[in-house]
Amino acid sequence: MISDLHRNDGNVTVCQQSAWGYTSMRIVERKVLFEGWTKFLAVTLQQPDGRSTERAVLDHGASVCVLPYDPERRVALIVCQTRIPLVYLGCREQLMEAIAGRVEDEQPPEAVRREAMEEVGLRIRDLGFVATCWSSPGVSTERFHLYLAPYSLDDRIGNGGGRADEFEDITVREIALSELAQLVDKGLLTDTKSFLLVQTLRLRRPDLFD
Repeated sequence: MISDLHRNDGNVTVCQQSAWGYTSMRIVERKVLFEGWTKFLAVTLQQPDGRSTERAVLDHGASVCVLPYDPERRVALIVCQTRIPLVYLGCREQLMEAIAGRVEDEQPPEAVRREAMEEVGLRIRDLGFVATCWSSPGVSTERFHLYLAPYSLDDRIGNGGGRADEFEDITVREIALSELAQLVDKGLLTDTKSFLLVQTLRLRRPDLFD
């Protein structure tokens, strides 16, 4: 249920955060406009004084994102892939981003390991949790569980490239951490979750960017 604000999703309570205030609005009606890979709804909100308005909600659920990095060679594994909303906007370039995907019937760490194998052929041993964040709370219920993960050459045991049945169109790239930092500083790494993970790694391991 969209209005069930304290449901568990991906082993994390959805509203597990510091409360700076509580809403007085409530959802009085919901209409499912589309239900497939994701769910799109129109919901009617009612204020305490009786006024109501309609809003759109994309009920996407939990997702994961991980930035694998090799501390010895000072590189990271990232993907470049086609994102259909960007194509809709007229962008022909693939988007550079960290490995990401939805949490299915599993816990977030299991989803990270599955996505890493599917997208870049990487076996992940250790995970460093960063945060759980809303991706676009103005319209979406999606929350990203964000991780950093060290790896070595021995952990690259597959080809990656994504699942053929999902038409992911993924290109795998290993990039120097120093180059990745330059892309961030120049405003050229435009995926928010990936930006956050690179900056977190710079704070936690500044020695890797010397």
